[in-house]
Amino acid sequence: MSRTIIDKLWDAHAITTREDGMSLLWIDRHLLHEGSFHAFDQLDKRAAAVAHPEATFGVADHYVPTRGRAKGIANSEIARMVDLLKENTQRHHIRLIGLDDSRQGIVHVTIPEQGLTLPGLTIVCGDSHTSTHGAFGAYAFGIGASEVAHVLMTQTLWQKKPKRMRITIEGALGSGITAKDVALTIIARIGADGAQGCAIEYAGSAIRCLSMEGRMTLCNLSIEAGGRLGLVAPDETTFAWLQGRSFAPQAKAFDEAVEAWRALGSDSDAKFDREASFAAREIAPTVTWGVSPEHAAPIDGAIPDPANIRDASRAAAVRDALAYMDLKAGTSLAAIRIDRVFIGSCTNGRIEDLRAAAAVLAGRQAVVPGLVSPGSSRVKRQAEEEGLDRIFRDAGLEWADSGCSMCVGMNGDVVAAGERCASTTNRNFKGRQGPGARTHLMSPAMAAAAAVRGQLTDARELLAGRT
Repeated sequence: MSRTIIDKLWDAHAITTREDGMSLLWIDRHLLHEGSFHAFDQLDKRAAAVAHPEATFGVADHYVPTRGRAKGIANSEIARMVDLLKENTQRHHIRLIGLDDSRQGIVHVTIPEQGLTLPGLTIVCGDSHTSTHGAFGAYAFGIGASEVAHVLMTQTLWQKKPKRMRITIEGALGSGITAKDVALTIIARIGADGAQGCAIEYAGSAIRCLSMEGRMTLCNLSIEAGGRLGLVAPDETTFAWLQGRSFAPQAKAFDEAVEAWRALGSDSDAKFDREASFAAREIAPTVTWGVSPEHAAPIDGAIPDPANIRDASRAAAVRDALAYMDLKAGTSLAAIRIDRVFIGSCTNGRIEDLRAAAAVLAGRQAVVPGLVSPGSSRVKRQAEEEGLDRIFRDAGLEWADSGCSMCVGMNGDVVAAGERCASTTNRNFKGRQGPGARTHLMSPAMAAAAAVRGQLTDARELLAGRT
């Protein structure tokens, strides 16, 4: 029987299936961050041990400060969480990429960098954007605190098989169009629940032309479309990126692994439960205007008028979003002023992202304050070797350490109430970047352009003649 990549990964990891349709999956990689202390508490109550510590990896990223942490963590609650992660991982013989580790960074950035994310694996983490790892052809998804404890104790997880969805994008993306624009366009068109209950495979010529960084951005945002996870079939781009990384197979073992990875792709006649297709040429630089990633439109567009929306619930949601964002229907997106910018996160904190932002900012001055937080210490070192940090600093932006930073607003990096932020993150929910904060999602180049102009701007205008 012909199978999709989703079927192949599921079948390879399903140990048993109950009459109610729930399957017990074997988990190949379990990733932890500081918030995992609740799960370890459950282990302690049961006097249980971690079943497979060699398959578990801890990373300090969510709550850690990105500024001034060389002097220690001032917030005692956060400091205790970081200490607990260290204590718990040491006690259970789990590898930890801690705050003082040269590999430290956001879990969904630094784990792939180490070659720990490989095609064909099942990967879970107590964070919804674990779908990022699907860029490598892995079956990766976020789990809750009780599920974290279950995986720690059994290395398995009960799951219901999701429906299979394929999103195909054919053609060549225009100059200056990024994976972030692709993702926001998809979400705007199918809706924040358009992939509800589905595992998404991204396919088509435009996807195959994306770099691994771009694929990670795209898979990262699968959750914002309602998907359970997103993935891309591994290919030569995947193999080239993985070769030589610390935990990836080496030498002859790598060649043998590649042969197995090639077989993971969906069969040519495989059937999906849902299909959606887009023409790459129709995708433009895209920004959000509301409080959901589906509230997005091309930069040359305008804010919709709820009076013209027939669906009453959707119209009410738009009115509520405009009230929170303090915007008026019909306003040109390019006329929206911003108060600050943030460049970073597990969505757009990789070296390719920083290069794109620096290409806009080089030789220019930001007219609003901003923060740039690399996705990992490795990315930070590489950016500094390339002189990107100087470009950001010369433009007037702050260059910080690696971590989740201003994406989640719970580590000291926040947007003040009422302020409008041009952000490269993944969510623009109410209060996501701080109580009362107003977030506009966009690509790194678009955020850099907004910093220079002080308003939402088509980055291509500032890149003209530079690329």
